[in-house]
Amino acid sequence: MNKLSEMHFFVAVVDTGSISEAARRLGTAKSMVSQRIQQLEKRLGSILLERGRQARLTEPGQVFYRHCVRILADVEDAEDAVQAFASTLRGSLRLAAPMAFSIRYLTPILSSFAVRYPELRLDVEFDDRYVNLQEEHFDAAIRIGELPDSSLIAKTIACNRHVICASPAYLAARGTPQTPEELAGHDALLYVNREPHGMWTLPVGDQLESFRVRCRMRTNNGYQLMEAAKAGMGLAILPTFLAVDALLAGELQVVLEPHAPRGGHICAVYRQSHRASPRLEALVGFLSEQIGSPPVWEQQLAAHALA
Repeated sequence: MNKLSEMHFFVAVVDTGSISEAARRLGTAKSMVSQRIQQLEKRLGSILLERGRQARLTEPGQVFYRHCVRILADVEDAEDAVQAFASTLRGSLRLAAPMAFSIRYLTPILSSFAVRYPELRLDVEFDDRYVNLQEEHFDAAIRIGELPDSSLIAKTIACNRHVICASPAYLAARGTPQTPEELAGHDALLYVNREPHGMWTLPVGDQLESFRVRCRMRTNNGYQLMEAAKAGMGLAILPTFLAVDALLAGELQVVLEPHAPRGGHICAVYRQSHRASPRLEALVGFLSEQIGSPPVWEQQLAAHALA
């Protein structure tokens, strides 16, 4: 049996935590994965996994896993180097991406990307949390906002502008704030991944200052935040890529424009070891091409302002 294939099955079980989940990811039967692991342990003469609700590594399994990850990464890098001379891309590309941006823009773009490169297998997981690329074995992640310092390579795809906004009905009933200090008298809708402590950090002149707001709703879902703002529940900070349709339709209005928080950028991040990957270079180039510069949603807002 091919040793690399055994390693691939073993790493998939460890990464997913179970034989059944590994089988789903690999697109094969659970019995096949179980059989491969048993044959691997028999060949090595050592138990690598403790079976249970969740597969756990034994001490020999931990050692073997570290070597497998390194060897499989080296094989993938070797294939990438050869593919750089080819006219098409092959292999797999595992990507993590945030939910709201993906639903609105990324899903159709990735489908077009997959059609362009039919021999490339995409494995995409949508989640707003920051995945650990190394430990969870993602090739890349799409991240939005101000990026912390890290050893990861970041390629900018588009700007990510934020606005403070509310529905016309809310502003008619409660008034339009003219300064950040007036926020204390308004209801606010909080995005917990950005504002876990109930404070808004806004630019005032050349400084960033924090302002306490009255929490009307907390959520980790950008669409819920936008719908609550459209329903008149309070002020919200939204990225323009998400709010564009509501802004164009007049369902939301921008307030405190000079104090809109910094949104950073939409970036593709990946490990130093993947810096020359043709698959990642193709993905970043395709995303940038499809989203545009400035991004398509900013073009729509600019055209509306001139109309």
